[in-house]
Amino acid sequence: MKKGYLSEYFVGVAAKRLSAVEADETRSNQHEYNATKTMLMFIGRPAEPTRIPARFLYLADEESEPIVEDAFLTLYDSRKDQPKRSAEYRFYFPTTSVSQKASEGDLLVIAQQRNGDLLVLICDNDSSMSRQIEWLFGFTDLAHQGFSVKSELETEQDRLEFASRLILENIGVVVEISADAYLDTMLKKFSGKLPTTREFSAFARSTLKDLNPVDEQDLALMAWMEREEALFRTFERHLIADRLSIGFGNGVNGVDVDGFLSFSLSVQNRRKSRVGLALENHLELLFNESGIQFSRTAVTENKAKPDFIFPNAVAYHDAAFDTLRLTMLGVKSTCKDRWRQVLAEADRIDHKHLLTLEASISKHQTDEMRAKNLQLVLPRGLHETYTPEQQAWLMDISSFMAMLRERQYAK
Repeated sequence: MKKGYLSEYFVGVAAKRLSAVEADETRSNQHEYNATKTMLMFIGRPAEPTRIPARFLYLADEESEPIVEDAFLTLYDSRKDQPKRSAEYRFYFPTTSVSQKASEGDLLVIAQQRNGDLLVLICDNDSSMSRQIEWLFGFTDLAHQGFSVKSELETEQDRLEFASRLILENIGVVVEISADAYLDTMLKKFSGKLPTTREFSAFARSTLKDLNPVDEQDLALMAWMEREEALFRTFERHLIADRLSIGFGNGVNGVDVDGFLSFSLSVQNRRKSRVGLALENHLELLFNESGIQFSRTAVTENKAKPDFIFPNAVAYHDAAFDTLRLTMLGVKSTCKDRWRQVLAEADRIDHKHLLTLEASISKHQTDEMRAKNLQLVLPRGLHETYTPEQQAWLMDISSFMAMLRERQYAK
């Protein structure tokens, strides 16, 4: 097990495309997946049918959250009573809310976690979620029948970075990152309380003094996001521990359940909103350092508030200002189907831009973006998670900034 790699969380992973009989319960009552010899090398070869706890998740782009159900897989040798034949192991799975959503061609992933439990993912075929799970675990060709298996999870591909951590947390795997060397500094600087996101973003940048935000824009943005995430999780973990040490008493039977649930929900919501705000804060600094004029969350038609308008809100609302020199940038750390929200902002601008940190968005989604005149912008390091055809269309941050400067100084 190597810290900071997939091996920290998984022993091995297997993936395949679901066949009709595996996905369609009207065509088969077997409820089984055939296990391969390489899967059994890390899961084991039990002599008797063995029920293994499993968390099932169904992932699709149109679902705001995964469909989750806890159940089990039963691993058994279907030829146990035929001693003259070689063993043939199968996984029996029960009917769940996840299995009922499955369709032929969907991606199936069975991953054994470090505690021995299984994580069973079913991803809608050709969805961004399917592409992201394939990229996360390094599966590139699943056209053949049967499982492809990985039990070596410490290669460079398996190293966890910002984009891969986002995917893991979306499937319920909590990735612990920390920057403990800065904890005392943060406690003193912020008097033991979380500051505003703008203050925290500025502090995160101050700990990375060697970055050049003018010449290394793509690298700087990702480095700032990585550092802020580590600092925030470190500080948050300390504050949560303090709150939990107080307890949630004085409720029914001496336990304040509602208070605990409210606290837990506030932590989750803060994590989600803070990432997007941090991304906007760091982009704002990049624009300022490069001399780019902009307005942040300016009001346009129908009270819409695009994340950034260039060169500014005054120019946007000036009917005489050339629309070809106007630019709108939406910012979403992850897209899913929410990218369509950007299309309704800034009516004067026909060709809009969207910056995200989401890896491996499906070709179906990016084709639709192109058809809707929406240009996707990602840090250069994330381009490799897309297909070669998609990469030819994607824009990186440096190119986006160059376009802004050209429009800003156009005569």
